[in-house]
Amino acid sequence: MTRLALSLGVAGVALSLAIGAVITAPGPVAWAAQVDETALDDQVREIAKTLRCAICQTENIWESQSTLAAQMRQIIRERLQQGESPEQIKAYFLSRYGDYILMKPRVRGWNWLIWAGPFVLLLIGGLLLSRTLSRWTAAPPDAGTADSLTPLNEPSRRRIEDELRSFDK
Repeated sequence: MTRLALSLGVAGVALSLAIGAVITAPGPVAWAAQVDETALDDQVREIAKTLRCAICQTENIWESQSTLAAQMRQIIRERLQQGESPEQIKAYFLSRYGDYILMKPRVRGWNWLIWAGPFVLLLIGGLLLSRTLSRWTAAPPDAGTADSLTPLNEPSRRRIEDELRSFDK
C-alpha cells in the first residue's frame, strides 16, 4: 500500500468518526429538556433521595433503575400533586416498609446504638490505649537494696540448688 493510500484511509476513518459524532450528538432541544425541571420535579427528587430502594437496598429510589423505584417515584409525584407534604409522604412509606426505607435512619429506640456505638467504642479504645501507654512509660518499681530484701529460707534454697543441679546433668 502506498503512503498516499494509507493517509487517505486514516483521513477517511477520522472524517467518518467526526460525522458520526455530530449526527448522534444530542441537539439543543434534548439539552433543554434535561435542564428544564419544575418545582414538582425538585420536590420529587429531594424526597426520593431520602428513601431507600427496597430491591437495590444500597441506592435511593431517585438513583435506582428498578421498576419498584420508578413506581415509588410516581407515587411521590401523585401525592405531591394531591397537596401532601414531604413528611406525610415519608410517613406513608414508613407505614408500608418500616424504618428500613429511610436512607438515614431515625435516632430513636435501639437505633441510637448504631449512631453512638462507634464513638463509644473509639472512646473506650482511646482510654485503654492511654492507660496501657502510661503503664509502659511509668518508672519501674524500685527493686530495693540488698539490705531491704528478706533472706531466702532454707527449704527454698535447697529446692533452687536441686533444680540448678538437675540442669547440669
